[in-house]
Amino acid sequence: MDSTNQPLERLNKHLALQLGVSRREADNLIGEGNVTINGVTATLGARFTTGDAISVKGKPLDANTAYQYLAFNKPVGYVCSRKQQGDNPTIYELIPPEYHHLKPVGRLDRDSSGIILLTNDGNFAFNMTHPKFAKTKIYNVRLEHELSPLHQQMINDHGIALEDGNSVLQLERMNETDRKSWIVTMREGRNRQIRRTFGALGYTVAKLHRTNFGNYALGDIKPGEFSIVDVS
Repeated sequence: MDSTNQPLERLNKHLALQLGVSRREADNLIGEGNVTINGVTATLGARFTTGDAISVKGKPLDANTAYQYLAFNKPVGYVCSRKQQGDNPTIYELIPPEYHHLKPVGRLDRDSSGIILLTNDGNFAFNMTHPKFAKTKIYNVRLEHELSPLHQQMINDHGIALEDGNSVLQLERMNETDRKSWIVTMREGRNRQIRRTFGALGYTVAKLHRTNFGNYALGDIKPGEFSIVDVS
């Protein structure tokens, strides 16, 4: 590896971007001896320069990997995982095999539905999910019982204290006569945050459906189906 005229780049970051995996998964590939640079097995913390030949499990890594982006309408009952969890099917059972290398961006739990983005672009996934970018997410939420005006004001104005910090959501009624159905806007992405926020006040979420994630909307994509997204 000749670094005389070229800046050194982190190997794990490059693998994450090219393979659409996390840096931890990239480190695992390196640590298990599955990555070579110019025919030499790479080690953790390795760097490389432009022009170096990188291979993963004996297969040359294409520096010009074509990035792919899907918007998928996740139905209730499916988990956002490649591996089945108990008796719960995964979203990959609904997605054609040629897209199984793509990873979910912004997960939804088993009992929630709506837009999920999938990609092999690690940088895109980072920009969509890291808290510092505060991507707006919009949900249609149905509660089992009517939300009181006081609790609505508490959530909107002051937030609800959860074990991992204060949770502020923006609530808007879907119509003037129904206090069970709400449009919920949030700019965080903590685990089950909407369900936990309402739960802290004694409410149960009966339905949670995400319609928007950042600049991307579900539109007319039917449950269990997807569309190719243009992010240019």
